[in-house]
Amino acid sequence: MSKRNTPQRRHAILALLDEQGEVGVDQLARRFETSEVTIRKDLAALEKNGLLLRRYGGAVPLPQEFIADTSQPVSPWKQAIARAAVGCIREHARIIIDSGTTTAAMIPQLGHKHGLVVMTNSLNVATALRELEHEPVLLMTGGTWDPHSESFQGQVAEQVLRSYDFDQLFIGADGIDLARGTTTFNELLGLSRVMAEVAREVIVLAEADKVGRRIPNLELPWSSIHTLITDERLSEEARTSIQARGVRLICAAPEHQQEN
Repeated sequence: MSKRNTPQRRHAILALLDEQGEVGVDQLARRFETSEVTIRKDLAALEKNGLLLRRYGGAVPLPQEFIADTSQPVSPWKQAIARAAVGCIREHARIIIDSGTTTAAMIPQLGHKHGLVVMTNSLNVATALRELEHEPVLLMTGGTWDPHSESFQGQVAEQVLRSYDFDQLFIGADGIDLARGTTTFNELLGLSRVMAEVAREVIVLAEADKVGRRIPNLELPWSSIHTLITDERLSEEARTSIQARGVRLICAAPEHQQEN
């Protein structure tokens, strides 16, 4: 490939990124027989155009949080849970909203809340908050971008969180273990636990079909959870077990069912 054919080289970089899931500057410089300075310029231009995300030494695909996906509407159960969660927030509250689809569903319903201060590690949440009529004071954790959880993680994010205190944390879960607490596929657990430490009330949002999922990584034990907001599909057995642990339980119903 000609060194002068910049558009073709950049197209090839995107194709390679799509194939491998990650590319390095040195690898690309060797492949295209050009300098690392040129490759860095390519990556900077592609990132500016919203086609990838640079990281130290290379690039990774653009996280899904950067891409508007209108083909996947929010389920009525998630909407109900999000609505119940927003109902727990007082005006002028200081809250943390963790990354996740259920927590993100809260954002469109926050517009009528005045004076909020919101910390998040999610670019998706941050972007949505900027669109609200009553835009809250927005705080970002910063830290290291994790493409798997599509959020910022790591020691920097933890240090930032420990500099503040919050009224409430709203956090999702990949699974709810009735014996242990919330579970996750993600092995980066430190930030979630720090979020719980700096919030006076920890509120978990999870659809009922996540209760009983067997996932190995324990994220938050029941002793760290104050409230679980799920939906009305939760079994009576699970309700009894959760409430026996002293956890406040809210089982939300979709709007059309509430009207009936």
